[in-house]
Amino acid sequence: MEKKHIMLKNISLVSVGIMISRILGYFRDMLVANVFGAGFYADAFYAAFRIPNLFRRLFGESSLNAAFVPVLSEYLQKEQKQKTEEFISIVTTVMIVFLFFITILGIIFSFPLTKLITWGFDSKKLFLTSRLLQIMFPYMIFICLAALGLSVLNCLKIFFVPAMSSSSLSISEIIFILLVSYSLPEEKRILGLAISVVLGGVLQLMINFSMLNSRYKIRLNFKKFFYYLKIPDVKRIYILFIPVVIGFSIDQINALVDTLCASFLKEGSITALYYSNRLMQLPLALFAISTTTVVLPQMSKEVVNKNYEELKRTIIYSIKSIIFFILPASLGLIVFGKQIIKVLFEHGRFDSYATLLTYSCLAFYSLGLLFFSTTKIFTSIFYALKQPKYPVKIAGCMVIVNFILNIILMQFLEVGGLALATSISSFLSTIFLYKKIKKILNIKFVEVKFDILKIFFVNFIFLSFLLSIKTFIKNYFVSTFIGIFGGILFYFLITKIFKIEETKIIILLIQKFLPNYD
Repeated sequence: MEKKHIMLKNISLVSVGIMISRILGYFRDMLVANVFGAGFYADAFYAAFRIPNLFRRLFGESSLNAAFVPVLSEYLQKEQKQKTEEFISIVTTVMIVFLFFITILGIIFSFPLTKLITWGFDSKKLFLTSRLLQIMFPYMIFICLAALGLSVLNCLKIFFVPAMSSSSLSISEIIFILLVSYSLPEEKRILGLAISVVLGGVLQLMINFSMLNSRYKIRLNFKKFFYYLKIPDVKRIYILFIPVVIGFSIDQINALVDTLCASFLKEGSITALYYSNRLMQLPLALFAISTTTVVLPQMSKEVVNKNYEELKRTIIYSIKSIIFFILPASLGLIVFGKQIIKVLFEHGRFDSYATLLTYSCLAFYSLGLLFFSTTKIFTSIFYALKQPKYPVKIAGCMVIVNFILNIILMQFLEVGGLALATSISSFLSTIFLYKKIKKILNIKFVEVKFDILKIFFVNFIFLSFLLSIKTFIKNYFVSTFIGIFGGILFYFLITKIFKIEETKIIILLIQKFLPNYD
């Protein structure tokens, strides 16, 4: 119980940090939607942002975490600060050189890169997208280095501030829109927004590395770059990193294929994909990514200590927690998604048609939310075991499946078909990964089978509650407010009545942080 308590406490800290970041992110998105709507400039901006965002996910965040954390965990287990400090400095030096090289190439070849993912754009839109990409490419350097700092801090059990640091991008964009953008013509306004993206990356890097430098002094030595590449532990990272990057690149290739397909659909389709994905990413980040952030260092430690029984328990509890949190979020987005989009974004140039287009994507993304989440946990298990090749193979097969489904489903469901194709691909990926993990670790969910069935039953009751609210309260703003906040309270109450373990732990955590007046 103590281990579960600590895990859920750390997951909660990450979730709160991410929640603050996402609230700021939605405020930023509301402002961008109000200024640019879902048309020419918004499509160009989000298409251009796809590419540095792709590299951010390839060389930072989850991929770096997956390759770096298992090796760093071994250093931390030995408790040799000087060697750990030296190792972090070496990895930082190698990353800076590598990222700088990629950025220079990206800026030089920005036009063919843009052309590759936006075949359906006309020449004017293509030129603007290429120009925006050149401005935003350096964002990749700062955000990937910030991700390195975040990985180290997470291994040190520091979760809250690194999770919240991702709000830097939103803060930078919000300041630009509110204080600068309205005085500029539209084209300069979108270029200024791209510059604010880069400044957001700089701010996040400063936050994470200032915290890291208070514990380890980072010393860069670029003259030794080629020597560093030959160090055995650095080799271990990039040996792990290569299949990890391939695995994550396949996921991002899916996203780029979606963008490519959407460029042939109605104007606003790319923007609809972006906003629906942003809404879907909230529960994914709050529960799936926060859980992965906490359990990957834990699982890596258990693998280093060869404590495979504890590893199994960590996996089982992680999956059960994911189901507990993600399932009601999926139902909430399906039932109230349209109203949420209307409340958040339907202002200024973002009209009712853009709302319908965005909801068509969100509803289908929400169907796959549970599978997006479990795939992240299952993939992390392979990384903790230092066996990344199998998830890469599965992800490669899913690219083909996703592309075929895109071509078929977009004929009938337009941009919503692209989201549905992603959800189906993720479902298949979850099935294949689970079967392999079950074979490797002989893991069984029998002991929590009854708990999982209870969670599904509670969510059936929860769905009935949401549908009742939507049916009987006609005002969309009031029904959305009650649906979200009333739904959270109702879910908490019904899970408490059914004595679900996660609710008990949440109550204990709340009691711990509340002041004691006895």
